[in-house]
Amino acid sequence: MKKARLNISPIKNEADYKAALTMIERLFDAEPNTAEGDHLEILTTLVESYEARNYAIFPPDPVEAIRFYLEQNNLTQTDIADVLGGRNRASEILNRKRPLTAAMMRSLHHRLGIPAQSLLAMPQG
Repeated sequence: MKKARLNISPIKNEADYKAALTMIERLFDAEPNTAEGDHLEILTTLVESYEARNYAIFPPDPVEAIRFYLEQNNLTQTDIADVLGGRNRASEILNRKRPLTAAMMRSLHHRLGIPAQSLLAMPQG
C-alpha cells in the first residue's frame, strides 16, 4: 500500500505557525498510522519546535519561586526560616539583600520540593 506524500515545510514565521495550527485543528481526530495521523504527528512536532524557539516560558526567579511556594502553602517567611538559616537570613533572601547559596537551594529543593530549575534561575531583581 502506497502512502500519500505529505507536503510539509518548516515553520519560519507567524503566518506559517498559524497555518500549521489551523491544519492541526482539522486533523485533530485523525487515526494513528494513517496518512492524516502521520501528518498530524509531524505538524505537532514542528509546532512544538517553533514554540520552544519563539515562546519559551522561563522559570520564575528564585525569590519569586520561594514567594509562590509560601503563598500556595499559606506560609510566612518565619515558617521557612530554619530552611534558610534563620529569620534574619530568610528576610534578607526574600528582600533580595542576600543571594541564595547552593546549600540553601538544596535545602529548599529537598525539604520543600521547590523545583531546582527555579532556584537556579538568574535573579530578576
